[in-house]
Amino acid sequence: MGRGKLIVVSGFSGAGKGTLMNALMEKYDNYALSVSATTRAPRPGETEGVSYFYKTDEEFRRMIENDELIEYAGYVGHFYGTPRVFVEKNLEEGKDVFLEIEIQGAMKVKQKYPDAVLMFVTPPSAAILRERLVKRGTESPDVIAARLKRATEEAEGVEAYDYIVVNDNLQDCVETVDRIVKSEHNRADDRISLIEEIRSELSKE
Repeated sequence: MGRGKLIVVSGFSGAGKGTLMNALMEKYDNYALSVSATTRAPRPGETEGVSYFYKTDEEFRRMIENDELIEYAGYVGHFYGTPRVFVEKNLEEGKDVFLEIEIQGAMKVKQKYPDAVLMFVTPPSAAILRERLVKRGTESPDVIAARLKRATEEAEGVEAYDYIVVNDNLQDCVETVDRIVKSEHNRADDRISLIEEIRSELSKE
């Protein structure tokens, strides 16, 4: 089994990235979802080490100083980062690792991992985006307004992504993401060693 693929998933807040990732992990066993570290407080229903690693500002700064994060970024008053050890361990084991991070972090990951695959998840329309944020019921109107304002900034960087995935129907979206990852494993630059091996064998006949 070869090295796994690193897939970075970003998108508008309220696009359903978390729900999409959970559904993908439940359906397929060769995927791993990286758990980010964050300085924000847990939301209702979130679990330490499963949803996030919850850190104080001081703990997070220490992780930065010790080069324990692949990337980190500020978002709506808090910091988020990707622990390096988990990602590398799973890639070496042949698992495809998903990082659910913001656009700032995605660009940093692409610099360190040029073969990373970038996906941007979007709802079908701005109206549905607003509706999903309100229905979530976990944030104040001020925070929702900040997230919607941030969404306009996020859209400006979408040209750097490899794929744009529309999350209208969850199961259809799960299948789309799985097909994309499988197709990435068949890229010529990933398969060239197989062709070289076949050529070598044929030349001996």
